[in-house]
Amino acid sequence: MVAAFETALIIGGGIAGMSAALSLHEAGVNVRLIDRDAKWGVSGAGITITGPTLRVMKRLGILDDVLKAGWTSDDIRACDAEGNVLADIEGRTSGGEGIPGAGGIMRPTLHRLLAQRIRDEGIEASLGLTVTSMSEGSPKVVSFSDGTEASYDLVVAADGIFSETRKTLFPEVEGPKYVGQVCWRLMAPRHPGIDRRTYFLGGPMKIGMNPVSPDEMYMFLLEPVETVEWIPEDELSTRLAKLMESYGGIVADVREGLTADSNIVARPLETVVCPAPWYRDGVVLIGDAAHATTPQLASGAGMAMEDGVVLGECAGAAATLDDALDAFMKRRFDRCAFVVDKSLTLGRLEKAGSSPIDQIKVVEEALAELNQPY
Repeated sequence: MVAAFETALIIGGGIAGMSAALSLHEAGVNVRLIDRDAKWGVSGAGITITGPTLRVMKRLGILDDVLKAGWTSDDIRACDAEGNVLADIEGRTSGGEGIPGAGGIMRPTLHRLLAQRIRDEGIEASLGLTVTSMSEGSPKVVSFSDGTEASYDLVVAADGIFSETRKTLFPEVEGPKYVGQVCWRLMAPRHPGIDRRTYFLGGPMKIGMNPVSPDEMYMFLLEPVETVEWIPEDELSTRLAKLMESYGGIVADVREGLTADSNIVARPLETVVCPAPWYRDGVVLIGDAAHATTPQLASGAGMAMEDGVVLGECAGAAATLDDALDAFMKRRFDRCAFVVDKSLTLGRLEKAGSSPIDQIKVVEEALAELNQPY
């Protein structure tokens, strides 16, 4: 395959960056990936996976390993605050691909599977390295923190929601914006009643649980908070238990199991939306650097991986770099903006205490759209 350009530097070795590296490499581009973390690790708890995300994992060649290491099911369950089932939502993608409709996996496990694919493909990964400067235009001469420099036809900025590349090249784009919710995350032993992605709606806030392996599960709780405050680590379990106290059933069981040693984190939800186009002067933003979403549709990782895959496909099909980037934007902008918009819509409904039926309807409509080909 002959790509529209020959070389690419990818800044950021996370989900978006690794996906782009694999897809551009497949298209025939000579790729170099860099990451500031010399250990190339990732922190975090479990993540929820949708059917469309599992589909792009198949495209990247990691689905079989994800199925072995994580947990999948065919649908998504919505319950009331006592655990009574309100609806089962179909999550499978269209096209008869035989891919499950939902799932979960530990974030470090997903990172490890993608990193192994990078190594297996022989893609250069330079760790403990950052960009110190870039020339104008394309090809770009890039200077690195180790004192070296090199030239690349395209620079792919996959450096996350707080992207330094976006700040430099797109200074007019507003930085991360707090959306009025704090996401509490808990890793815990899997409750026997949780065998699929499950929401608990109708209480004062939204709670979700999802298996991430046969023995573990991930719980999130979205708390409406006008002003973010720092919570001491030794108060996390008691604060979380207080937030869960009006729920019965499975949620009450999990609450009773909380201890001072429970694996809990609480983080404010923030979003960034970069107007089209996401490219300028030989640099393109992808993933959270371009369109960081809140987690209501569990699609942030999926959109990041799709960005990487589509960038490679456009590189392999276009005649020039500009044509490739233009085609990339035509395929990605509306879909990613849709995810951000519908996620924020769900957040507003949650904060307003809207009925579970109204929330379920938004999820069903959004997944029906996202299940279409990307």
